[in-house]
Amino acid sequence: MLLTIDCGNTNTVFSIWNGSEFIATWRTSTEHQRTADQYFVWLSTLMGHKKIDVNINSVIISSTVPRVVFNLRVLADRYFNCRPLVVGRPDCLLPVMPRVDEGTTVGPDRLVNSAGAYDRFGGNLIVVDFGTATTFDVVADDGAYVGGVIAPGVNLSLEALHRAAAALPHVDISRPQGVVGTNTVSCMQSGIFWGYVGLVKEICARIRAERDAPMKIIGTGGLARLFEQADLLFDEIEDDLTMHGLTVIHEFNKDNT
Repeated sequence: MLLTIDCGNTNTVFSIWNGSEFIATWRTSTEHQRTADQYFVWLSTLMGHKKIDVNINSVIISSTVPRVVFNLRVLADRYFNCRPLVVGRPDCLLPVMPRVDEGTTVGPDRLVNSAGAYDRFGGNLIVVDFGTATTFDVVADDGAYVGGVIAPGVNLSLEALHRAAAALPHVDISRPQGVVGTNTVSCMQSGIFWGYVGLVKEICARIRAERDAPMKIIGTGGLARLFEQADLLFDEIEDDLTMHGLTVIHEFNKDNT
């Protein structure tokens, strides 16, 4: 069994892959001080609760938080007796190497999204991921990550607005009934919701024009389905795109080492 771990700035997701499907997925907050022992107690408790009795013998990690990787590596070594693959490290091979400026370090999450999206949809893609940041990953016709765009995440923008303006409350993101708000909360929700709809549409249109090619737009991340309610922003929505990308990279390394 394969344990896939996606560690983001806000949350860390653990999924168990049996070779054909994910049989369990759990999410926890990302905390760099959490030890390997704490991860194992948490994970084994959840597995026991769902009566999952599996032999995990492989681990692959994607992490945008370098300080967390050490304890996740210890988790794999100490409790699953394996050396984990860590996306972005030299010993973790990619199906297609990224084509970016020399010396540029590409975020592991973007490499994983590109691999997963290409495996499912082929090339010439724009992957829009609603995470702590809202990212746009451009995938070439051969599956290579060739660049993209990084914008502030939706919740990050809401939090910044609340912190910077004393009179503005903290609000949850949702689709407003209309564009013109009639109270402070609806005004803020409208600005964020329709602002990000416009952001996605404009950036994707400009990427398509610059690439001069028909490109399929793939939405992923927790808020992709919310924004899809506004307009036909995406050709496809994939909730498990990152985790699928980890299985693709793991399989590629297993076949090529």
